[in-house]
Amino acid sequence: MARASARHILVKTEEECNSLKGEIDSGTEFADIAAKHSQCPSGKQGGDLGEFGPGQMVKEFDEVVFSAPVGEVQGPVKTQFGYHLLEVTERSD
Repeated sequence: MARASARHILVKTEEECNSLKGEIDSGTEFADIAAKHSQCPSGKQGGDLGEFGPGQMVKEFDEVVFSAPVGEVQGPVKTQFGYHLLEVTERSD
C-alpha cells in the first residue's frame, strides 16, 4: 500500500498562502515559515505530518500528496480547515 510523508502550512486565506509560497520560492525555509505562520500544531515541528496512507487525510490533501512530485511545494490547496501549502517529503507506492 502507498505511504507518504509530508509537511504543510495551514493559513486562513488564499492570499496569505500565496504570499508564503512566494517566500519559500525566494529561498526562505519551509520549516521556518511553518513554525511562524501555520495554524496547525504541526507548525512547531516545521509542518511535519509524519507518515500516512491514502484515506488518512482529507480528500483534497490526499489527492495532492499521492500525485504531486516529491520535494515540490504545492498549493494553495483548499480544505475545510483553510488553505495549505503541501510538500511531499517521501512517498512509496
